[in-house]
Amino acid sequence: MTAVERTPGLPMSVPLDGLPQRVRIHEVGARDGLQNEKATVPTEVKAEFVHRLADAGLTTVEATSFVRPEWVPQLADAEQLMPLLDDLGDGVLLPVLVPNRRGLERALALGVREVAVFGSATESFAKANLNRTVEESLEMFAPVVTAAKEAGARVRGYLSMCFGDPWEGAVPVPQVAAVARRLYDLGCDELSLGDTIGVATPGHVVALLDALAGLDVPVERLAVHFHDTYGQALSNTLAALRHGVTVVDASAGGLGGCPYAKSATGNLATEDLVWMLDGLGVETGVDLSRLTATSVWMAEQLGRPSPSRTVRALSHQE
Repeated sequence: MTAVERTPGLPMSVPLDGLPQRVRIHEVGARDGLQNEKATVPTEVKAEFVHRLADAGLTTVEATSFVRPEWVPQLADAEQLMPLLDDLGDGVLLPVLVPNRRGLERALALGVREVAVFGSATESFAKANLNRTVEESLEMFAPVVTAAKEAGARVRGYLSMCFGDPWEGAVPVPQVAAVARRLYDLGCDELSLGDTIGVATPGHVVALLDALAGLDVPVERLAVHFHDTYGQALSNTLAALRHGVTVVDASAGGLGGCPYAKSATGNLATEDLVWMLDGLGVETGVDLSRLTATSVWMAEQLGRPSPSRTVRALSHQE
């Protein structure tokens, strides 16, 4: 394995006013990061990946998706994977994606206690991803959220295409806010606002957060999920943090995209996020050296280098 060397004292911690004391990173590498791989990653490798992420200090690691195997064959081993993670205990949350009631039932049967539904702010992506209209997708999610809550599970609602859509172009902020409010009203404990194709800029982020506040969606219930297509993910994250958001989605090594949005490139790399937050004096509980070593290891399993700038710098990869 490539050695990971971090210069002591770097990055230098220089706090910035208006930021939270602590950020919870919602790690999506094992699910969102691997779902778009051309080759199927062995179940044992996925399990080790999740364990290594937890060992690096990540307390929320999205593990897999209970979708029909023909939809996302890379995640067809959900039933085999989850028992391999039982030893992580209560200290690590292992949310999973459930597209419908059947997916929820499969997840609950394995003892899953945190699930997510995946909606769209636009009609085009709702049709491409769910083969439904936005309204029909919300109707599909309603009994799923209700049943999950009745079973004692926590529910996250993903909302994709919040800042732009490859078919529709710009997405009006009021439209996104209205769909987000509908998801919130279903009973979701947390909403993750997704920049699926990476076109957001900081002012746009603030405008959406303001619109959601105007609809009485508490910022404490929001998370952000940025893609780095145009190199804006960190600046957008900083804008969200300064606006009160304390939960940020990220993917170890910058893995991931979306199989139903071809222009979607990699997620915000967790290492890049941690480097910035370390430099701002914001607590995450994540050991950056261990996390980088994990991403280097995973890159070796996939047969290609990590796109994360921080991983490349700390592992001295060109």
